[in-house]
Amino acid sequence: MKIDAHQHFWQPLRGDYDWMPQDDRTLNRPYGPSDLAPSLVKHNIDGTVVVQAAATIQETEYMLGLADATPSIKGVVGWVDFENQSDLAHLKRFSAHPKFLGVRPMIQDIPDVNWMLRDDVQWAYRAIIDLDLAFDALGFPQHLPNFLTLMQRYPEMRVVYDHCMKPQIRDQRTGQDAFTLWADGMSRLADETNGCCKFSGLITEADDGWAIEDLRPFAEHVLKAFGAKRVMWGSDWPVCRLQAEYGDWYDIADALTRDMTDSDRAEIFGGTAARFYRLE
Repeated sequence: MKIDAHQHFWQPLRGDYDWMPQDDRTLNRPYGPSDLAPSLVKHNIDGTVVVQAAATIQETEYMLGLADATPSIKGVVGWVDFENQSDLAHLKRFSAHPKFLGVRPMIQDIPDVNWMLRDDVQWAYRAIIDLDLAFDALGFPQHLPNFLTLMQRYPEMRVVYDHCMKPQIRDQRTGQDAFTLWADGMSRLADETNGCCKFSGLITEADDGWAIEDLRPFAEHVLKAFGAKRVMWGSDWPVCRLQAEYGDWYDIADALTRDMTDSDRAEIFGGTAARFYRLE
């Protein structure tokens, strides 16, 4: 299967997308399966993984409803409140759904960089393991040391690091070194954990006027550090539309992997996601 391992659907009128700028015409509009379908057909994508974009139980239920009605949605990564242990009941309920794959707390939006290590949220990681679910790790480079600590604490938890952990590519153009500390942290995650990495989100961390050569060193490092069998391509659509359309990012990812073998490219564009998320 050819899989888009990370995309979103949303309806802003639902009222729980607190991060979404109200005046952003690209983001602040409904996106549903019919909007994405032409791109999936054009690029021969067999299915997608829809990932949460709101910190509510209700949005996860909304996505599972879309998945019930949409064959191209192979799975859903949802959300529960890690700070509320009674949400274990919701997690158990969701886990019974055949398309429910795992959860993603919105760690990048939490001011406390050490939040993921707090005692009161540890129940959630244990539940993820007990229910055999996946954990999508969403953060920035400053979260890399804590994700390493977390995964060394729970080595049996299936984890995928979202969006290459969002290297601040835009800083390169201002003379700041966005690469070294990020690359060192990613190498440690690759070497010292069993986690996978989503080859996604790079273009939205680049500055306006970016070019493929701005992305190349970051992409090459992820591909080398994790290897094709631990890397999965994702569009991050429609967030990617802030910098490029679906097909543009697909073509860029295709170009950045062009020197790899066909079997490795097949892993990146489907095999890894299918295996990690256990997709049919």
